[in-house]
Amino acid sequence: MNKRDFALALMIVTAWGVNFTVIKLGLHDVPSMLLAALRYLATAFPALLFIKPPAVAWRYTIGFGLTVGLGQFACLFYAIEIGMPAGVASVVLQSQAFFTFLFAAMTLKEKIQSRQILGLMVGILGLYFIGGISGTTGMSEIPLGGLLLTIVAAASAGFSNIVIKLAYKSSAAEGQKLDMLSLVVWSSLVPIIPMLGIALALDTPQTLLAAVQNMDLKAILAVLYIAYVATLFGNATWSELMAKYPVTQVAPISLLVPITGLITAQIVLAEYLNLWQWLGCFVILFGLVIMNFGMTPLRLLMRKK
Repeated sequence: MNKRDFALALMIVTAWGVNFTVIKLGLHDVPSMLLAALRYLATAFPALLFIKPPAVAWRYTIGFGLTVGLGQFACLFYAIEIGMPAGVASVVLQSQAFFTFLFAAMTLKEKIQSRQILGLMVGILGLYFIGGISGTTGMSEIPLGGLLLTIVAAASAGFSNIVIKLAYKSSAAEGQKLDMLSLVVWSSLVPIIPMLGIALALDTPQTLLAAVQNMDLKAILAVLYIAYVATLFGNATWSELMAKYPVTQVAPISLLVPITGLITAQIVLAEYLNLWQWLGCFVILFGLVIMNFGMTPLRLLMRKK
């Protein structure tokens, strides 16, 4: 991966890490499914009035909208609403990298190299530390339902990466170049109605209407950040990277999301990190070095000698 694309990947994972805290703040006044629907409504309009539909079969657009919209974010938003800490959610969701490796091997027949396996093992260790399992903080009180929903969200995110790759290949086979921004915008139409349906099943129409009428500046800014920064910028640019490079090279970078996620949650929501979680941040970074550069810093130093 060249330096420009790697810098873009770092910007994306930073924006996504902050996004968990923003979601938590938005959920203070707006029910989860309504907030998620508003997020996709803001993503789709007015952008689709100026952006043409993606040059790919509609099944990929619908599939991406379902896996990311309903599969990932509906589960994630509701998990946070029922008590899943934002910082911990940013950690658990990054198991999508492992699901992506599994799905890529099953569907795309992509081979996993030994350095990537080693990097994954180091990353898993880092996720173990960063999750606060070895410490006792307020973050360790995780509702089982919230944890399971976040794991489902991670699996859906992993599968959405495969949908992107397949969509890119299908478009290229027809002599077309897939516009990932267009795919993100038009796929945002897919989850809106199902999310509103779930919202009506969880809350009364009066409750939802009152939530919209009484949205404060914090909730409005949360919707705008989630829609335009995390979704349009983040998903569109990330999808470009997924299409440009092997899945096994891009997906591991998402392991950096918990670092910004935990730090932001600590500053804004007072979800503090303990020593083990800080250690986990550095362990994850070390795992990413192994995955993306093929050798550890220790080997680099030894080579210089």
